[in-house]
Amino acid sequence: MRAGHRRTAARVLTGSAVSEAKALTIAVGDALRVSALLQMPRRAEALLVFAHGAGAGMHHPFLATMAEVLEARGIATLRYQFPSMEKGSKRVDPPKLAQATVRAAVAEAGRRKPDLPLFAGGKSFGGRMTSQAEAEAPLGVQGLIFFGFPLHAAGRPAHERGAHLSAVKRPMLFLQGTRDSLAALGEMEPLCTGLGKRATLVLFQDADHSFHVPAKSGRKDADIRLEMADRAHSWIQTLTADV
Repeated sequence: MRAGHRRTAARVLTGSAVSEAKALTIAVGDALRVSALLQMPRRAEALLVFAHGAGAGMHHPFLATMAEVLEARGIATLRYQFPSMEKGSKRVDPPKLAQATVRAAVAEAGRRKPDLPLFAGGKSFGGRMTSQAEAEAPLGVQGLIFFGFPLHAAGRPAHERGAHLSAVKRPMLFLQGTRDSLAALGEMEPLCTGLGKRATLVLFQDADHSFHVPAKSGRKDADIRLEMADRAHSWIQTLTADV
């Protein structure tokens, strides 16, 4: 989807114009740089460092639309590429490199907007790499937001990929579809319960891993995007109320 078409779609969703995302580059170590996009509302309340999923970069319509509807609610976003996506590779980066990229993106966000409360997370793979980085060593953010946490392989319910979450001490928001083939409710709900007050699980009825809902549900994908932005915004406001 071209940028102009994305902005038109966002105006339909938000009822207002959206800003042009600012192109940046982020240094990952001494020899590697990746592209990024900073989307800033006029009066930002917080900044979400927003990672893409496997096989779908920062320009993917889902990330672009979410950045725009979050902007309409006062939440800035920094989207960025993982090195494999920057190179055009179809293979995801090894966890160590992906996590280093997450850490570099969060550091860049903090340098550029030191006055804003920072959050981090992402879609699917990007969210899991963010949580793994946080579990390894704190990123310096107030909380993590997962847009479809990939708990297991498609159609193969398990919970091992969520074991590291017990080491995450910051609040976590899980936005999950009830038809997500990568996060069976029989695994996701007990996982979040075990994390206690750190975890907030929000379910979107009939949504799959891409947050698509069938026509027979009586809802549209756009409805889900708006509700996700509302829930993320409310959760962020709760955590930043005394900041």
